[in-house]
Amino acid sequence: MYIHSLAVKRQRKGPMELVPEVILTETEGVQGDCRGGGGFLYGRQVTVISLEQWQEACLEIGATLPEHTRRANVCIGGHSFGPEDKGNKIYLYSGAVLEITGETKPCKRMDEIKPGLRKALEPNWRGGVTCRVLYGGPLATDQLCSIGQ
Repeated sequence: MYIHSLAVKRQRKGPMELVPEVILTETEGVQGDCRGGGGFLYGRQVTVISLEQWQEACLEIGATLPEHTRRANVCIGGHSFGPEDKGNKIYLYSGAVLEITGETKPCKRMDEIKPGLRKALEPNWRGGVTCRVLYGGPLATDQLCSIGQ
C-alpha cells in the first residue's frame, strides 16, 4: 500500500487543496485542516479513501473525477476498505499510526458535485474510513503504509 494523494480543507465549506505532505498530530488530526481538532474523542480526525474504490464509484457513474472530489484527507492505493477494517491501524512509514474508527458516510454534497456519486459511494465502504491519530508524524505522497492490528 502507498499514499496516492493528500488534501487539506483549510476553512469550513472551503475547497480541498492537494498538498505533497502533511503533519499528523494527536490533537489536530491533519495539521492545518479545519476538521481534525477535537475529533479524537469522536474518532474522526482524518478521513481516508481507497483509490481503487474511488475509481469503481467513478466508473459506475461514467465520470472521471479527481480523488480529492471525495473531500477526504488521504487517498491510498493498494487496499479496499470494508467493515473488517474497523479497529485496525494504518501504519505509516514515518512512524505515524491511524486507528480506523468507522465508515465515512457519503453526504449530499457528493450529488451536488456529480449526480449519482453519493449512491455510487455507499456500497462496500467506497466512501472511505474515519480515523483518529494514535501517533503523529509527517506524511507524504508515495510513502508506504500497511494495515493491521
